[in-house]
Amino acid sequence: MIIHTEGLAKRYGKVQALADLTMEVDAGEVFGFLGPNGAGKTTAVKLLLGLARPTSGQATVLDAPIGDRRARRRIGYLPELFRYQPWLNAREVLALHARLRGGTDGSRHALDAILDEVGLAERAEDAVGGFSKGMQQRLGLGVALLGGPDLIVLDEPTSALDPVGRADVRAIIRRLRDAGATVFLNSHLLTEVERVCDRVAIVDRGRVLASGRLDDLLGGSAVRFHVTGLADRGPALLAPYGRPRLVDADWIVVDDMNVASIPAAVAALVAAGGEIHAVDPGRASLEDRYFELTRGDLDAAPAGGPRP
Repeated sequence: MIIHTEGLAKRYGKVQALADLTMEVDAGEVFGFLGPNGAGKTTAVKLLLGLARPTSGQATVLDAPIGDRRARRRIGYLPELFRYQPWLNAREVLALHARLRGGTDGSRHALDAILDEVGLAERAEDAVGGFSKGMQQRLGLGVALLGGPDLIVLDEPTSALDPVGRADVRAIIRRLRDAGATVFLNSHLLTEVERVCDRVAIVDRGRVLASGRLDDLLGGSAVRFHVTGLADRGPALLAPYGRPRLVDADWIVVDDMNVASIPAAVAALVAAGGEIHAVDPGRASLEDRYFELTRGDLDAAPAGGPRP
């Protein structure tokens, strides 16, 4: 177990930034940490890295209490907001952070290997002041990889990247996992998380609403209906065909539905005055589940807690 928290909480004066965070992250997995703005995600990351002290609760990271200096040497971190000295070139930035870490290979060969990994080999001697936001994001990822950490914490690592850059970062994350590292990914880009994460936790108001493997969290089979003209009658009409849940005003997801029942279900909706705009006979998306949970539909949600 790489990360373990029990009832972790943080209060700033009268503001409860985090409350009762309980979760587990295993070795060698990519773990997605999701939630709306104000859910406590950034506060949780600061606590796990020892950058803030909890008000209550307990946690361990890499089998050590949070904030342990020896454990922190084994963590790589890419913050959401960062700035590097604009007069340094890319290789010099890595060399500086290698020295700051201590005990890290800062040789030209080692640094150039990291620059190649993040797609900056050809810009190694260019001043970072002239880098685009996406290039700086790549450099920040390179800093997080210094020393071959056992745990890499990435805060919105693809937010400034184009589609090619996002694909590159996903490939890097998979290679890190295959090499035995654990990646803790804090992101609001749900499609990115769905493509790369092994397990996820969805948090709101500082608490874990649901966590587990994506297949368990999303369900094995579901059919999505985009239907208008029925107000809130849609789920009741689809109840004979599975377990319907209203995702938003116009989208209904029916879990455990046999695709052979789709024609009959469509006929029932149309007979009731509904207009069918789309039918998607696939599994529910992470976006569907995310909105369902964070909008407070806990009756339809899987059990919360550190394990499904």
